[in-house]
Amino acid sequence: MSRPTLSRPPIDPYILALLGTVALAALLPASGTAAEVTGGLSTGAVALLFFLYGARLSTREALDGLRHWRLHVTVLAATFVVFPLLGLAAAPLVPAVLTPALYGGLLFLCLVPSTIQSSIAFTSLARGNVPAAICAGSFSSLAGIVLTPLLAALLLPGSGGGLSADALVRIVLQLLVPFLAGQALRRWIGGFLARHRKVLGYADRGSILLVVYAAFSEGMVSGVWHRVTPGRLAALLGVEAVLLAVMLALTWYGAGRLGFGREDRIAIQFAGSKKSLAAGLPMASVLFGAHASLAVLPLMLFHQMQLMVCAVIARRRAGDPDRAGEPDPSGEPGRTADPAAPAAPR
Repeated sequence: MSRPTLSRPPIDPYILALLGTVALAALLPASGTAAEVTGGLSTGAVALLFFLYGARLSTREALDGLRHWRLHVTVLAATFVVFPLLGLAAAPLVPAVLTPALYGGLLFLCLVPSTIQSSIAFTSLARGNVPAAICAGSFSSLAGIVLTPLLAALLLPGSGGGLSADALVRIVLQLLVPFLAGQALRRWIGGFLARHRKVLGYADRGSILLVVYAAFSEGMVSGVWHRVTPGRLAALLGVEAVLLAVMLALTWYGAGRLGFGREDRIAIQFAGSKKSLAAGLPMASVLFGAHASLAVLPLMLFHQMQLMVCAVIARRRAGDPDRAGEPDPSGEPGRTADPAAPAAPR
């Protein structure tokens, strides 16, 4: 049987939607009363997002995943230790390459937790350990509710970041409480969510678009975007490309050196190399206040870059040869493409 041909993936429509939302905020930013309404709606949208995360996560899967603790520790170390260290290593780039504000945003993106949906989708497409990816992304998001503000208070004292009791309470109420409420109600609403997964996927993405619009509208009204020149933006993209390449290599080859099998390495690579826009945006709005719009620019760009790059990697891993004795690039037996590829990840 011939191997399936994997065509070059088109640009994810969701990425185009994100770019369109940024353009809309640039042309028609919300201000005054509209900004207050948009901010309130975005806060509610993020709470709904984390409620759905909690309602979808099977408690049994989470408990079963605890048995694979080495994998989860590896992902958490990549997310909250290796990433921040690489962010700190980029400090000498200021001010020759990056402005202090852009560097603060770059360092902030290194502190936010991993993604959930896209880690699961890419792991599934690449024929990796999907249950491990589900648990790893979920554990990372939960840990990030506490670790991201603490790391920001430690590493970003002069960049608008910081941790106060009020900020911590707001983060817990907006992220952790909805997640726990979803877990508590999963028994009654889990079936409904499973039957309407596609519709709820639009709700997920719509929530993120609303948060992006609110943040970038605030940036336009305050005039922060006038401080970002095309040259600085290109430099930021270059730095982020190097950061992503380093993390993809470290998570893949490092997991191999730690003795993980191919399926686990795939889960570690996709869960340990990405950053969550859904979790980072609301945290930035609390930690950075009026400076949040510029602080999340590096996270926005990194988010789009990681989706495009990981989509290519996942498809190549899915097309690994399925002949006995013929290794994939990791030196382990390959697999054919998954005929039931998941929907476009975010």
